[in-house]
Order: sequence, then structure tokens, then C-alpha cells
Amino acid sequence: MRPFTSTISLDEARRRLDAAVTPIARTERVSVAAAAGRVAAVDVRSPVDVPSFSRSAMDGYAVVAADTAGASRATPARLAIVERIYTGQVPKTPITRGACAEIATGAALPVGADAVIMVEDTSKDGDAAVQMFATVAPGQNIGRRGADMSAGAIAVRSGEHLNPGRVGALAAIGLTDVEVYARPRVAVLSTGNEVVEPGRPLEPGHVFDVNRFTLAAVVAAHGGVPEPHVPAGDTLDALTHALDDCAGADIVVFSGGSSVGERDLIVDLVAARGEMVFHGIAVKPGKPTAFARVAGKPFFGMPGNPASCLSNAYVLLVPFLRAVARLPLLPERISRVPLARRIVSPAGRHQFYTVRLTDGRAFPAFKGSGDITSLSQADGYIEIPADQSVVEEGTVVEVTLF
Repeated sequence: MRPFTSTISLDEARRRLDAAVTPIARTERVSVAAAAGRVAAVDVRSPVDVPSFSRSAMDGYAVVAADTAGASRATPARLAIVERIYTGQVPKTPITRGACAEIATGAALPVGADAVIMVEDTSKDGDAAVQMFATVAPGQNIGRRGADMSAGAIAVRSGEHLNPGRVGALAAIGLTDVEVYARPRVAVLSTGNEVVEPGRPLEPGHVFDVNRFTLAAVVAAHGGVPEPHVPAGDTLDALTHALDDCAGADIVVFSGGSSVGERDLIVDLVAARGEMVFHGIAVKPGKPTAFARVAGKPFFGMPGNPASCLSNAYVLLVPFLRAVARLPLLPERISRVPLARRIVSPAGRHQFYTVRLTDGRAFPAFKGSGDITSLSQADGYIEIPADQSVVEEGTVVEVTLF
């Protein structure tokens, strides 16, 4: 056994991870249809005015505003209809004093018109004329050319997360593709002589590979491209070969082998190929978590126990990966509910305790670090500080939802 010699606090682990972030510099072009969720790598300027023509903001009549001065229900203004304009149609007849054009929302404004009166404030007077019951001012109910974006204006800035609204802005200026930052490639690999791939026979003493799948799912959900690898055995040679196979990745994540047993060889792998940043965090679950620089790349040594591995992936890997991918911080979703049962927590360790929400209360869901159902049957977790050993039934707790 090789006991932990430098267990650090969760806050210190987070500080060291923050200091180790290098945002990805590699870029690529993607179609606007595939751009949602990506991060713009350049300022994108509009090549056109948006809209490219002045248009009606209402169904109604395009008019010279002065013709409606003083109009009311009692004293309507009567104008001649010279044209009917629909969307996608180019107006043919200029509007002069005493004339108007029936117009649809979004249709191009005819020359000479400087306002639109809503159809609700009018009444047809035969087929060729209309009565106006309200006064409109110049510019009223009109979307002017370039009012949304003018040619040359920045539609999306470099570094901005392409949410649906920004994707819409790219479409509005007619782009078909956009330059974005590449997604970090993340190699994911489980270690251990006992780990076998799903679909293969399960011999006595063996377990199916869980962590490769949970870690890959986490990576894919937070801006990375998972690159799963087959499990590696508990020898330094096997781990070294596995590390070499991950050479194309931007971040490497191994699970298992990070604790203090005779066959926990992540420490030896790091010593041979890189530098340990930390090994051991005062948290539960997930104490045997390591972070290092190996062959020049960020390297996570995650616990082999599935609940510990996934828990620390949420807490540590996700914010690190999102920062590398240049994604914004993940907003926390919090539910404040009373605790349904008393919880006892180990002293000196910051605990992430999973719970499920039922009937407006938080029920303990954590079984053990090796039990994936500790998370699969949970809705979120509560945090119990290192200096707190008990959370009593009925205490209102903050549940961070998955």
C-alpha cells in the first residue's frame, strides 16, 4: 500500500485545475445548421442590411402619415387603394397623398409611404377605398432597412456561445457556414484486470466496463468529443501502451488505478511520463482522484468505483472541459427541499451525497462508491461540508440537479 501523502481540499483542487486550463486554439468550419452549441472563433460581420428592405410590421395599409392627421371614428380619413402588396412581392405603385396600399406583415413598403396603419383601425369603403379611424406618425409600424443589423455590423463575436438566437443571426445574414473552435478530443479509458467490455462473457471476479460509457457521455454533453478505448490491464507496460494510443487526444481520462493499492499504478505512469498536480482530494466519494500533466496533456486519473468516477466527473472534469472548450460556465439548477431522512457524513471530507426527489422531499440515494445506482437512481446531490458530520431529517437542503 502507498498511502496518500498530499490530500488537498476540494477548493484547492479546483484552483489547481483552473490554473491548468488552456483554452483550445484549434478551429474548424461547420455548417450553420450544425453550429448550435459551438463557440465562434472569429467576429462575424453582416454582409447585408437586415432587413434588406423597409417592411411593414403589421397587416394594414401603407400610407403617407400626414393623410391620417386628425382621423378618428367620428372623422375618418378616406384614402384610395392603389395596390395590394403581399410578402415576397415588389411594390409597383408609389404612394402619394390621398392614396394607400393594402399590405401584409413583412411585405416591402412601397415608395412614398412612411407609415402603416393597422387593419383594426380601418374599414373598407368598397373595393377601391378605405376609411382610416386613427392617426399614425411617420415611421409607425414600419421596420426600416437595416434596423436589425446594418451591413458591416458584428452579428456574432468571437468567443460567443452559439445559442439558438445567435444561430438565427447567422442565418439572417445568409451564411451557410461559420468558423468555430474545435471540440476538445477526450480519450476515455478504464483500467483494471477485472474490467471487461459489455457483450463479452462475464467471468467470476470480473465486472463490465461502466466508466468508459459514463465518462464518454459526460464528455459529449459538455463540449468534447469522446474517444473511447478498450480497457487496459494493471501493469505499467499496459498502461503505457494505452497512454500512447491516446496520443491524438487533447485531454486524457483514465479511470481506476488511482488509489493506493499495489496495482494502482497511475502514480507510476505519471512519474514516468509527466508531473503530478494533485493526487487525493478530501471528498466523498472520489478521494483517489489525480490530475497531472502527462506527455504535455491534461491527465485525469479518476477513481475506478463507478459512483466515485461519475461524481467527480461532474464536479471536476466538467468545469475543466468546458473551460478548455471555451464554453460558458454551466448554470446550476437548484431545488430547495426538506431532507426526508437523517444523513451521517464522515468528518474531514466534503461529501457529495446523492438524493432522489419524491413528494417534495429529498431521499438519500447514495449506497456506496462502487454502486452506479447511487447516481442512476438519483435526481441530484447535496453537498455536506467537511466540518459537518450530520444533516438532520427535515433540514431544508439545496439539491443540485443533474
